[in-house]
Amino acid sequence: MLHKGKLQAALNAKYGQFSADNAAFNDQLRAYRDALEALYLRYPSGEQLEYQLPPDKEGAQSAGARPSLEFDNWLVNAPYNDYSGPLFPFGRGFDNHEQARLWAECIEGITTVAVDGSQLLPWRDASIPVALIQVGYFANPHTQGRPYTKDVHMEVLSPDEILEQSRTENKDPDSYPYSEMQVTLRRYVLEIETLVSQMEHYASERRASDAAHSPVVFFDGSLVVSFALTMPGPYRERYVASAVSLLKTSEQCRVPLIGYIDTSYARDMITMLLRLDSAQPQPMLRETKKIHDALLWQGHMRWGDRTPAMICARGDVLQAYGEYREKVAFCYLKTTAAQPPARLEFPRWMLDDGLLEPAMDVVRAEVIAGNGYPYAIETADAAAVISQQDRMEFYAHFQDFMKRQGVEFTFSRKAVSKSRRR
Repeated sequence: MLHKGKLQAALNAKYGQFSADNAAFNDQLRAYRDALEALYLRYPSGEQLEYQLPPDKEGAQSAGARPSLEFDNWLVNAPYNDYSGPLFPFGRGFDNHEQARLWAECIEGITTVAVDGSQLLPWRDASIPVALIQVGYFANPHTQGRPYTKDVHMEVLSPDEILEQSRTENKDPDSYPYSEMQVTLRRYVLEIETLVSQMEHYASERRASDAAHSPVVFFDGSLVVSFALTMPGPYRERYVASAVSLLKTSEQCRVPLIGYIDTSYARDMITMLLRLDSAQPQPMLRETKKIHDALLWQGHMRWGDRTPAMICARGDVLQAYGEYREKVAFCYLKTTAAQPPARLEFPRWMLDDGLLEPAMDVVRAEVIAGNGYPYAIETADAAAVISQQDRMEFYAHFQDFMKRQGVEFTFSRKAVSKSRRR
């Protein structure tokens, strides 16, 4: 338990360090915000901005982000906006949630699709290693008389399917040989496979019926799998292949895809500003890992406002995306009053086809329905989630199943006791 009587003394002892750190953070954030707001003065076109960034080739410094065609569109109006930083105002205000919901009816007739997954990792205290994956998906046609679809895909992973894939994954010869990374990877792949199947289905349906609207598909997470860089080769390659397959299917089927990151710590814009500053005669910015993109606009956005789309230009995992390494774009969208904006990632073809802003309205409508978070993703998550109670029920079912096969399945009583208390 937490000893509250000693907590205040421990906090007081570190007050000076917290205060100094906060002051330094605010100074750095202010410097980066000033650099962001000066973009339209220093670079009167996206072409000039692009010229100042490192080239997109192996061995070059990461540019972080590159301007899209929306950069020039923003520059046209930048001098006339109240805020001189890159921003596209939503231009609407709602006095109450009822008004917002009325506006959100613009989504009528447009199908939204989302997936999300959950998992049970192999239990080391169990006599037989087993894992469970459950991916929920939700498709809502937003059309009167047409019901929504909510279902799950489930997989049980056997011991052979969760063995370590790489000798470098765990070098301890006495370690548990079953891999949590293997389970997480399979969950990710199943989420992607489900979305790919849904996009192909709706693209085929649209061609057959000559429907006016394409569905908008939501993925809960980033389309750029930078997190896989620290993983052993076999895992990293499969994450990249799955992410690329999602981008490729969206492009081929012409189905808009939104990767939604509610709380993002991405630093693509920060990296871009640092690269531009380093080319100046007297650089003003310092390298920092404490500031992330979303903080640059905090306090300058109203609900529904978004930033111009930029092209993601990280010099890491995108190099493995092949022809799709320059085809992931992003922007930031204000979805709640108090929090920094959410990060949205999407295929570049949506910009080229003029579908980004209509897709942003679909996102706004979903956020209104979900009270600050896309309702489609929220519903898919509710379908997929595996609770602690579900975990115990799964092991009880598995124990009965194995008993009927004549195999004994046991697990540590200590582990059961701990799982009930936590």
